[in-house]
Amino acid sequence: MPNSLATETSPYLLQHAENPVDWLPWGEEAFAKAKREDKLVFLSIGYSTCHWCHVMERESFENEAIAAVMNRHFVNIKVDREERPDIDATYMAFVQATSGQGGWPLSVWLTPDALPVVGGTYFPPVDKFGRPGFPKICEQLGEAFRDDKDRVLGSAERVMAHLRKEAAVQTTLRGLAAETVFGDYLDTCESMFDPHHGGFGNAPKFPRPTIMLVLMQLHERFPVDSDERNMAWEMAEKTLRAIARGGIHDHLGGGFHRYSVDAYWHVPHYEKMLYDQAQLALAYLGAWQISKDVLFRKTAESTLDYVISEMLDPGGAFHSAEDADSLRQFGDAHKHEGALWTWTADEISSLLDPMPAAIFSMAYGVEAEGNARPESDPHGDLEGQNTLFRALENDKLAAAFGLSEDEIDSSLTASHTMLLAYRTTRPIPHRDDKIITAWNGLMISALAQAAAAFQSERYLSAATTAARFIRENLWDGILHRSHRGKRSSGEAFPADYAFLIAGIIDLHSADPSSSWLDWAVELQAVMDRETWSEEKIGYVISSEMNGETLLTIREDYDGAEPSPNHVAALNLLKLAALTATEAFAKRAESLLRAGAGTLAKQVFAAPVLLAAHDLHHRGVQHFQIPISGYTETLARLTGTHRPRAVFTPHDGDQTLLCEGMSCRIFAD
Repeated sequence: MPNSLATETSPYLLQHAENPVDWLPWGEEAFAKAKREDKLVFLSIGYSTCHWCHVMERESFENEAIAAVMNRHFVNIKVDREERPDIDATYMAFVQATSGQGGWPLSVWLTPDALPVVGGTYFPPVDKFGRPGFPKICEQLGEAFRDDKDRVLGSAERVMAHLRKEAAVQTTLRGLAAETVFGDYLDTCESMFDPHHGGFGNAPKFPRPTIMLVLMQLHERFPVDSDERNMAWEMAEKTLRAIARGGIHDHLGGGFHRYSVDAYWHVPHYEKMLYDQAQLALAYLGAWQISKDVLFRKTAESTLDYVISEMLDPGGAFHSAEDADSLRQFGDAHKHEGALWTWTADEISSLLDPMPAAIFSMAYGVEAEGNARPESDPHGDLEGQNTLFRALENDKLAAAFGLSEDEIDSSLTASHTMLLAYRTTRPIPHRDDKIITAWNGLMISALAQAAAAFQSERYLSAATTAARFIRENLWDGILHRSHRGKRSSGEAFPADYAFLIAGIIDLHSADPSSSWLDWAVELQAVMDRETWSEEKIGYVISSEMNGETLLTIREDYDGAEPSPNHVAALNLLKLAALTATEAFAKRAESLLRAGAGTLAKQVFAAPVLLAAHDLHHRGVQHFQIPISGYTETLARLTGTHRPRAVFTPHDGDQTLLCEGMSCRIFAD
């Protein structure tokens, strides 16, 4: 019998609607029940394409005996972290502070007043992986609350008081970061850089496109032939090339998986997130603008093409994610991670003729026993399976097979087409068809910038249609967070405003005939009114229960998604140039001064903030292009890497470059 999640719209909550657990959605009703029944709350936070969320559901939440333990001891609440990043951020701060790590599923036990008691991430159903079994923890916490409630409540109050004290530290304005911070960033990147495989740090490796985007911006900042300029490009170029060649890249269908479990970018965690596609497309576009290397352009285009073909909602905006898990074949009892994307050697040899199969297998590292290294597959889930990665380039294949490079290219192209067509007959993974405003903003940026550089009507149309969907369905003078069949009740968070404004600014450059700039200015005004904190000198995210604030957080880390404060600083500097409004520049400077301490202590954690400092330091380049021939001139200008540029049309007959109050005729 379905539980209370059956009436929700979140794909993640609906996945759990048939669990024997008596799940409730987050809200006052659930906490009122906990008070009435004198129970702790068990809060489980995840998202619908999360592999380990699926594992914990299969092992524990679908287990009748474990569900009975949960129902006896707790009021159980499910939260979709993509719909409620405020709740997620609150309890993630607790888990990270108490355990030193975080992730999803996020599992937290709360008092009836929503104060955290104990938390962690994935818990196995029995003791293993060095973790206690989930039902054992449930029994122990249930008994502790029953037998020693005052101690449990007192501990929770002290922990929450500490978290609030840490979060309430008043942000102070400092002097702007010194110019040496740019060299510090390069030095930090170099100290963490993997010169053999690209990327930064050890396994697991996350792409973190913001790192490469800012390295490329610094490449443009430093003088030609300087060591700093060469160093910045070398690290960005090697990393982007390695990611494009690796198994983290879907070589047949386009797009990128979430991260690599190994140091080689080979075996990924296979889910695909919209925000990764958008940011990586921008990174590859930037790399093409610098180098004109066809690999980078093809990678950018195939990523955008994948999003348009596979993640596009009928309404015109973009879905959130594609699951890592699916059935290997119809009728299987269980899903497997990577099932859609991995191949046996026998499959390839049966689908392709012998010579094309040999060429393809050598090109993409296919092995008879499967190509996952033991350290990349400790549980043997990929035994016999091959994750495609580019093992050899066309010149080496041509030499090995006695063919020309053009013949090799034709063979691989035909094999791609055939294998991709076969792949479409496999069971497809679940897609989270929720439309998230923030992630669509990132995608609009990528599509708009690519449309300008490649003169692509397809990309411009996709960006424009997505922006119109957001404006018509998620904007009514206040921005809203998400849409699935209907608009969610939740209002937008700082990331939704900041990422959408960034996308609309880029769309204004690519499509200046519409009123996009006016909307960006309006969005910025509402963002300032709704989410700005004078105390924290920035945009904040707050969680509430029963009308009381649980925690207020100023996000300052550029991780899988950039910090909304850092993106907002870039937006404000660009809006100041586009509208000649000093107030935008002043607010941007406040953000930069408030973040100067972050750059001084951990510059690698805040590359987008560093980019904003560079924009403030050197100034925005405002190109004013004649309306006649606008698209062609824009394509010529964006064919070169110009990370500080914004573009608008004007009625003259020559292109102007304005920096600050000074304008001159631009001749390239």
